[in-house]
Amino acid sequence: MNRDFFEELIRTLEEGRVRTDESMKQHTTFRTGGKADFFVTPGTKEELRDVVEVCKKRRMPYYIIGNGSNLLVSDTGYRGVIIQIYREMSEITADKGCITAQAGALLSKVACRAYEEGLAGFEFASGIPGTVGGACMMNAGAYGGEMKDVLSSVLVLTPEGEFRTLSAEELELGYRTSVIARKNYIVLEAVIALDYGDRDQVRARMEELREKRISKQPLEFPSAGSTFKRPEGYFAGKLIEDAGLRGFRVGGAQVSEKHCGFVINRDHASSAEIMELMRKVSERVEEHSGVALTPEVRRLGEF
Repeated sequence: MNRDFFEELIRTLEEGRVRTDESMKQHTTFRTGGKADFFVTPGTKEELRDVVEVCKKRRMPYYIIGNGSNLLVSDTGYRGVIIQIYREMSEITADKGCITAQAGALLSKVACRAYEEGLAGFEFASGIPGTVGGACMMNAGAYGGEMKDVLSSVLVLTPEGEFRTLSAEELELGYRTSVIARKNYIVLEAVIALDYGDRDQVRARMEELREKRISKQPLEFPSAGSTFKRPEGYFAGKLIEDAGLRGFRVGGAQVSEKHCGFVINRDHASSAEIMELMRKVSERVEEHSGVALTPEVRRLGEF
């Protein structure tokens, strides 16, 4: 362990917010991954800025995660600092039709708060297993709704160490992309603008979507949700099924029999097995249909 670097981190944060040799299996929804050299959990935007500054000053690699819902970490782990924006930065407030949520807030919690406030329009996100930060960066969406439909503004930390508020127009939100991702901004907080609606209808819609997920998605197994991006004019799951890959396995990793768009950790899979399965699926689909699949899951570490 780099003791000098560790001591500088704990001068920046409380010692309990800095861990070493942290298993990433605990912090990804795939439940795989080796150890990160350092794992820190800042509680304020100022602490986050200071940690990033320390990493840059020491030329130490760092990577931002939320709840690890769209992340595959290699079995060898990560040689650097994992900065988690999650429970310690997850405050949600509501005022005059707007919800302000810190980047670490779960989308499901934001949806529940919207329901409590009698606000409609965020039901689509109620079952997405991610945080506000990741959802803003990727313009997360489901069941006909996207973050671009509801975002009013986003507070970010720029690579220059400045706090900056971006309007909806400045976010340049597209399919699984944004200016946040392109310019390496770090999401700190988002303002979500919703309309007042009928609480019973909001609840009914959330329940309807919950039932759809339970019936159609393999929620009983660790996964990262939809594994591949939707190719223009196609559905990834249908292409995978048509290539005869329903239930296809590599070790403990499997194409879900319930929904072919999901790669699941069926039986103590390694990250290498998941990665190899994704590679073979992409290869077979292109051979069968001529369509190239692009992973939606982000990969971290050496594969």
